Amino acid sequence: GGFVITEIPQPNPHYNIMEGGTKVRYSPLSQQVLQLSGQEGLQVGDVIVGVNGESVAEIPSIGMLLRGQAGRTVRLQVLRQPNNNNHNNNNVDDEKKNAVVVESVLCVPISAAAAVGNIKLNNWPRNGATEAGFTVGYIHLRSMSGPEDMDAFVKGFFPNYHQQAIILDVRHNLGGNIDSWILDILQRQAWQYFQGRATNIRNGGLGWDQQYAFRGHLVVLVDEKTSSDGEGLSRGISELGLGRLVGTRTWGGGIWLSSDNTLVDGGIATAPEIGTYNNNNNKKNFGNWGMGIEQTGITPDVVVDNNPRTCFDSQTDEQLRRA
Repeated sequence: GGFVITEIPQPNPHYNIMEGGTKVRYSPLSQQVLQLSGQEGLQVGDVIVGVNGESVAEIPSIGMLLRGQAGRTVRLQVLRQPNNNNHNNNNVDDEKKNAVVVESVLCVPISAAAAVGNIKLNNWPRNGATEAGFTVGYIHLRSMSGPEDMDAFVKGFFPNYHQQAIILDVRHNLGGNIDSWILDILQRQAWQYFQGRATNIRNGGLGWDQQYAFRGHLVVLVDEKTSSDGEGLSRGISELGLGRLVGTRTWGGGIWLSSDNTLVDGGIATAPEIGTYNNNNNKKNFGNWGMGIEQTGITPDVVVDNNPRTCFDSQTDEQLRRA
């Protein structure tokens, strides 16, 4: 018995190469990682039968043998499926290619948080955006906190600013403080246009001025874990008439804090510090104090709730599809 490998996520390098020293994250079982130590990457269908010499046959979860091993080298005993082993060696005869081989593989596990945050999310399917029948760009922002999030917006927006629509996904957004920078870019308007003799917007030529002004339809995806500045950005897009919101009511944190109340033991104490308000007195839609966000959240223009069971069974993101 053993644990069959059902997936080795491959993050899209165009979305997950970040500035500021953050490295691209691949699965520790992938070819990209294991080839660095002269090993072959694992493939879907291979079976892990042991960890550090201990059989996995009698344990309910392989996680029991990997507990506390994040960042440490472990030795996996792997049952390579036929045609999976030596897949880069064309000189191996057919009999050996079809043989089932058990071999040891050295790898360095990562934490569950890193697996979800740096691999799964970077591999999030964007193919649904291509089903619309017109050109669509996709931007995913996990938070609004600094260089990595600004980098994610830049890599998602500027190659797609000429598309007919853009989907801005701020579901599970943890907040930060770059909403004004993003809103500044999204508010650019085209007022004059260029037409070169041999160049256009798709081959390096200029399209219009203000340059990189987005002229299409903008949809923002929100959910119950869109929080803080993720909500501020969503509210700004809605109130400024830049786009529509799709998803579920957001978290409800419209009063800001600075997170600079450090304690002598190295901890931190946070409290609501900075009130937010605007001049819109339409209480039904936005309110005044807290921008209609604090303790209530933002109700999207189109309410769509992803049913967990349906999403898991069908691997369909209904909110993305509706957007």
